Amino acid sequence: MTRMRLNTKWMSIVSHIVGSVTLAVLLLNTQSIVVAQGTNERWVGTWATSAVMRPRRPEGQTPAGQPAQAQAAQPPRARGGRSNRQLPTFTNQTLRQIVRVSLGGEQVRVVLSNVFGTAPLTIGAAHLALRADDAAILTASGRMLTFSGRPSMMIPAGSVAFSDPVKLDVPPRADLAIDLYLPDAVEASTSPFTTHTGAWQTSYISSEGDHTGAAELSVMDVTQSWFFLARIEVAAPEETGVLVAFGDSITDGTRSTPDTNNRWPDHFVKRLAAQRVQMGVLNAGISGNRVLSDGSSVNALARFDRDVLAATGVTHVTVLLGTNDIGGARENSSPTAEDIIAGHRQFIDRAHAQGLTIYGATLVPFEGANYWTTVGELKRQALNNWIRTSDMYDAVIDFDEVLRDPAEPTKLRSEYDSGDHLHPNDAGYEAMANKIDVELFTTGWRQNGAAR
Repeated sequence: MTRMRLNTKWMSIVSHIVGSVTLAVLLLNTQSIVVAQGTNERWVGTWATSAVMRPRRPEGQTPAGQPAQAQAAQPPRARGGRSNRQLPTFTNQTLRQIVRVSLGGEQVRVVLSNVFGTAPLTIGAAHLALRADDAAILTASGRMLTFSGRPSMMIPAGSVAFSDPVKLDVPPRADLAIDLYLPDAVEASTSPFTTHTGAWQTSYISSEGDHTGAAELSVMDVTQSWFFLARIEVAAPEETGVLVAFGDSITDGTRSTPDTNNRWPDHFVKRLAAQRVQMGVLNAGISGNRVLSDGSSVNALARFDRDVLAATGVTHVTVLLGTNDIGGARENSSPTAEDIIAGHRQFIDRAHAQGLTIYGATLVPFEGANYWTTVGELKRQALNNWIRTSDMYDAVIDFDEVLRDPAEPTKLRSEYDSGDHLHPNDAGYEAMANKIDVELFTTGWRQNGAAR
């Protein structure tokens, strides 16, 4: 009897130990969903960009029906480097890319993308740090990244890769430097690969070798594109929201001043922070993007799942799309305003099906731009009227109202015109952000398709 009691006691102790170990393993395996049991934190996006495939078409060729002049304006050369049209070939080099996050956090992970690649992408090493200035980093903040516990990663064609979380105190609106060592040749001129041209942010390309984590990068070239980056994510309180700004070049920030983060979503981050609203802001703008047809990228309906619904922690969406559908058609009747409206209704239905709150933004005026026509203007007015009056979107953000010239409402106000009569300047992008009611992001969230 004594021995049985003793055995029972030891069995209880062993069972407790096994249970504790099992729990620990489970917590480790679920770190992609919850950082730690009982912390009331979850992963949320703090920065993102939308993938574009390059090369997409022969040099100089434009999308069908879209004149060359209607292509998004390219940023100037990055301090003596190449333009976005001259994409680099990476061979045994380190790429240092700079991004400005919206939210801060103490645990961070990076999502890399090979979504448009046709062959595996080898990341020989990866590193994350706070930027000091230009291509320099704060070395004390440096963290080598691993992927499933490994220092390198082969990302299959069409896939993404999440880094393992690292502990790093990242302030809100901090500049991060992400180093990627690419040991194999990535040939831009012949092989499709994943990039985001028109980043309006300088990226640095090293001399040969693995320079990940170097305090001062040995810079051989610079560009104003991002490569193989999808998102930066942080662990944040459970109640933290995430806004995806879904749009075209005007959301992408075309013709804003390079390296200054003057896109309208950047300015809105400042407004949210000033009013202490805990919300990540992800820029899903692509220059030349259309609702219904492929242009400089796949159409917006095709990328909605990847760029909006799949965004980690997303709660809100803004949609500013249709200008390139209208302008690309020029005098043609197709697509009609009703066709574009049908596309917008799809965005709304798909967002609501996932419990997201979605806001529609009116199209800004563009008379004077190369692809403006009176036929297109009628379509813009019809689409804007539907956005304002249909009550389909959860709310309306009237960018047209704030940017139009009161004397000539089919044109941009001169003080907000970048010079091409299509894209706002820095002041115009700031005015757009100032137009948004911050309370839209503190009340009225949807959950499981119903307002709360």
